Amino acid sequence: MLLASALFLLTLIFVIWQPKGLQIGTSAVIGAILALLVGVVSYQDVGTVISIVWDATLAFIGIIILSMVLDEIGFFEWAAIKMAKLSGGSGNKMFVYILLLGALVAAFFANDGAALILTPILLAKMKYLKMKPLAIFAFLMAGGFIGDSASNPLVISNLTNIVTAGYFDIGFVEYAKNMFLPNLLSIVASIAILWFYFRKDIPLTVDVSELPEPSSVIKNQTMFNISWFFLGFLMLGYFIGDHYHLPVSLFALGGALLFLAIANHYKATKPIMTIRAAPWQVVWFSIGLYVVVYGLKNAGLTDIIASWIEALSHQGAAIAIVGTGFLSGIISSIMNNMPTIMIMDIAIDHVGYAGNEALAYANILGSNLGPKMTPIGSLATLLWLHVLAQKGVKIGWGEYMKVGLVVTPPVLLVALLGLL
Repeated sequence: MLLASALFLLTLIFVIWQPKGLQIGTSAVIGAILALLVGVVSYQDVGTVISIVWDATLAFIGIIILSMVLDEIGFFEWAAIKMAKLSGGSGNKMFVYILLLGALVAAFFANDGAALILTPILLAKMKYLKMKPLAIFAFLMAGGFIGDSASNPLVISNLTNIVTAGYFDIGFVEYAKNMFLPNLLSIVASIAILWFYFRKDIPLTVDVSELPEPSSVIKNQTMFNISWFFLGFLMLGYFIGDHYHLPVSLFALGGALLFLAIANHYKATKPIMTIRAAPWQVVWFSIGLYVVVYGLKNAGLTDIIASWIEALSHQGAAIAIVGTGFLSGIISSIMNNMPTIMIMDIAIDHVGYAGNEALAYANILGSNLGPKMTPIGSLATLLWLHVLAQKGVKIGWGEYMKVGLVVTPPVLLVALLGLL
């Protein structure tokens, strides 16, 4: 346990620190190789990890490629300006509408897509509107939060969702039905609590007349029109795939590549450049870190967590669900939600999934919401901070946690109550 823990901590330090530009995926892969060399994990373990995460990883690649193509044709910028214009110049309405947009993007393009694509667009528009620094901070923090807190409704909304759905063989429709209410409660609670927290920093009025017309930012009208139909057919494909028990990545990645080909046909994008620009480091990060954390599983961490979950289960369904959600959330905030979701899934499986199905959903809510307490809790937050840093916006740990530690627990509690 000591060796596995030390290796995990070392890997996580390098992921956060990124000395001399060392990227997060490279650090995670180096950690995985070291885990193999010192015997913390075996080659068979690597195969087991890949069998758990392959569908999630391929689906994630597809979702990001699809998001990048949509971004290139101006889809998300059009949506952001449209939402801002709909506010009619009310700062409070704009705050709520931007969060609703973030929730929609997270639902259909994953929380990481929201962090990578929507954040720079929102930042640029807020600077264009000459908002004060405190207002910009409020909008950015709230937008970053909603990206994770609203990433629960569909299997494709978060890597953690895909991993858990695959691990417990949860269908697309079954998942969506069980997560509808918790996600709705999470969105409502997030908007209400974030507004209350930042209410003094949100401007009463904003001169939205300064913004360009939404239609002016569309770079390819034909692809823009096609995208609406394509997204509808893609969603239909997910439901058809669920009926025939097909992997979600078949439609997420297959659909993205088809959309990329259509965009190439209409000269809306250059496929090679799009594929090269995709965040491949995220893929290496997820696989590498999963391998490193599997060493903790081998050292007995899952057995310890399973005993905690079993103790919670003896206290009744409500205590078990809320306790498991917060346990997942706290662990995620300390060691990142990517490895936490797998460790917790294995622990829940040890306790017995049959009869404890709600615990798997509680784990997802905890892993999606809980990590917002710290800057290292979720991959989406790390990407969000990286995107902001590239744009010259630095948010310190103290600044971040002052918001995260206050806002996250009540939102997580409200979302978990939706499972009861």
